[in-house]
Amino acid sequence: MLLRRVDLSLDNTVSFTIGLDMLAPSIASNPFLDAVVMAVRKHNGLTGKQAISAVRRFVDPSDPVHGPGDDGAIVEIDGRQVVACGEAISPAFIRADPYGAGIAAILANVNDVAAMGGVPRGIVNTVVGKSEVTSEVLRGMSDAARMYDVPIIGGHLTQHDGETSLSAFAVGHAEHVLTMANVRPGQELLFACSLDGVMRPDFPFFTTIERQRSTLARDVRLLAEVASLGFAVAAKDVSMAGPLGSLAMLLEFRRCGARIDMRKLPVPADTDPLRWLISFPTYAFWLTAEPSSAARCAAVFEAKGLICARVGETVDGSELTLVDDDSHRILLDLKKESVTGLWT
Repeated sequence: MLLRRVDLSLDNTVSFTIGLDMLAPSIASNPFLDAVVMAVRKHNGLTGKQAISAVRRFVDPSDPVHGPGDDGAIVEIDGRQVVACGEAISPAFIRADPYGAGIAAILANVNDVAAMGGVPRGIVNTVVGKSEVTSEVLRGMSDAARMYDVPIIGGHLTQHDGETSLSAFAVGHAEHVLTMANVRPGQELLFACSLDGVMRPDFPFFTTIERQRSTLARDVRLLAEVASLGFAVAAKDVSMAGPLGSLAMLLEFRRCGARIDMRKLPVPADTDPLRWLISFPTYAFWLTAEPSSAARCAAVFEAKGLICARVGETVDGSELTLVDDDSHRILLDLKKESVTGLWT
C-alpha cells in the first residue's frame, strides 16, 4: 500500500496517514478532498453516532418512520400523524453557556420535527442542577420558544448541587411525512440553509440566530410546506455529525449512494470550509426531491431569502462520493460501513 502524510488545520494541526489505493487515482491533484474526507471521518460528532447501535437490543429499528433512525418518529392517532422526538444537550456545552444550551434544546427539537415534514406544537423538558444554572437554561428555552413560536407545555425541574443536565422533547404533526425510508436512486439532493451567521469559537456551532431571529418560526415550517406540496420526499436536519455526516445518516437506511458536487455545496463566507463541514448550523437541512419537482422545492426556500442549492443526486450503489471538478473521493461506503449501527 502506498502511503502519504497529509497535514491539515482545523482548530489545530492534525496529521494522518492514508492509503492511496483506497482513494481515487487523481488523489495527488486534490488535497482539499483528501482533507475533507479525513476531517469528516475523524469528527467525533460523526463517530459518536455509533453509540446509537445500542438501542437495537431494546427497540426494533426496521421501520424508521414509526421507530428509531429518522429525526423523529411518527405516532398515528385517530388518523393524524404525530411527530415525537427528543434531544439531550452536552454537559460541556451547558457548563460553558447554560443560556445557549437552553436555546439549543429548543432548536434541535424544532429542527427534528421540521425534518419529518412536521409543524412543532409543544416542548417538554427535564432540567436538573443548581438554581443559578437552571434559571439560565430555562431563560434560553423560553426565548427560543418565542422565536420558534412553539410553547413549552411542561416538564420536570429538580434542584441539585451536582452537574446540570438538560433534555427536551417535542411533539408536532405532519400531514405528509418526510422520511429516509423514501430515499431512492435518481432523486436530487438539495441543501437548504441560512449562511448569514458566525461560527462559535468554542464549539462547532454555526449560529444564525441573531440575524434569523425574526424569521425562524416561518423558516422551519417551510419543510412542512414542501412536503405537503409533494416537492420533497425525504429530509434530514444537519446536526452534530456536520453537513456530510448528516447526509450519510439520511442515506444509511436504504444504503443508497450519492454524488455531491463540492463546488455547489454552500459554505459561509469567511469561514474555514473544513470547520463548516463538521459544524452544527442553526438552520440547515438536506432534502431529496424527484427531478421534476426539485426546482420548485428550491424556489420555496429561495422566495424567503434562504439558500436552497441543488448539489447532487442519489445513485445506484452504496458509495457517498464527493466530487470536485475532475477529482472524486469516496467518503463512506454504506454497505461496508455504518454511521449509527442501527442497520448493520
